[in-house]
Amino acid sequence: MSFFKDKVLMITGGTGSFGSTVLHRFLTTDIKEIRVFSRDEKKQDDLRHELQVKYPNESEKVKFYIGDVRSLESVRGAMYGVDYIFHAAALKQVPSCEFFPMEAVRTNIIGTDNVLTSAIEEGVKAVVCLSTDKAAYPINAMGKSKALEESVATAKSRSSRNTKICCTRYGNVMCSRGSVIPLWIDQIKAGNPITITSGEMTRFIMSLEEAVDLVMFAMEHGENGDLLIQKAPACTIQTQAEAVCDLFGGKKEDIKVIGIRHGEKMYETLLTDEECAHAVDMGNYYRVPCDNRGLNYDKYFSKGEERPDLKSFNSNNTKILNVEQVKEKLLTLKYIQERLAEDK
Repeated sequence: MSFFKDKVLMITGGTGSFGSTVLHRFLTTDIKEIRVFSRDEKKQDDLRHELQVKYPNESEKVKFYIGDVRSLESVRGAMYGVDYIFHAAALKQVPSCEFFPMEAVRTNIIGTDNVLTSAIEEGVKAVVCLSTDKAAYPINAMGKSKALEESVATAKSRSSRNTKICCTRYGNVMCSRGSVIPLWIDQIKAGNPITITSGEMTRFIMSLEEAVDLVMFAMEHGENGDLLIQKAPACTIQTQAEAVCDLFGGKKEDIKVIGIRHGEKMYETLLTDEECAHAVDMGNYYRVPCDNRGLNYDKYFSKGEERPDLKSFNSNNTKILNVEQVKEKLLTLKYIQERLAEDK
């Protein structure tokens, strides 16, 4: 018996890389229904046809809802009878959010509030909101909007009655839509040099399957208002680029540095100093409980709170992978396997 036996799962932004991975994992289980909620009818139609071919006996479990998280009424129209929600709808590209920050506000912040408002009204059992390492010490519009998404989720959790609300925060998902590895592979296959922003830049790396594992861990083990992260490894951009060159026949000596883009950091943080002070070690994951103190700050004028030594968890002080380790991780990915098979 699975966690989702006879249950209805809704995925906002469900035609993206994360949603597709969830569908492939759970569609053949005893789940009752998976609702894909998104605004792009072309992507929905493509996904519908793909599932009909790959899962002819299970594809009817997937129901497609055209809508936009920016509209509360739109979300409400798809929320009836839902048991669980993975809230993945977001604007995620750092440069585009820098140029159009209000669009990030409308989707990442207001959209999250709409999803959670509707979920609480409908009595949904649990919602997991997907956030990003860029929400910790944010310096760009995307990170700032995701940080406020987390704040909205935390605030909602304080009055969510029977609806559990958790956030997950993770770094770069390898080979997800819009990520850099597919671009590098295309550059190599076209006979062009790989372009990187900065060789010394470090990034957390994880697979889409690990992203789903984290969200499921939060769904099953998180408490209301929690933030959960995976103890992910990291590597330099140079290391990642060299690993892709090794696998696809690119020339390492031709790797071209083009400079940091709008709003990018040299390294990313998954837990801030302040969050580490309260984090609970859960093996492969950290859990940061919700701060449920009230608004009566008068008592803190007479008595404060001691803080332990603080140390953030970032992509410079986690386990740093070498080229061979990154190659090993890449070779486990279906996308990489398929791209390698193109040349055979």
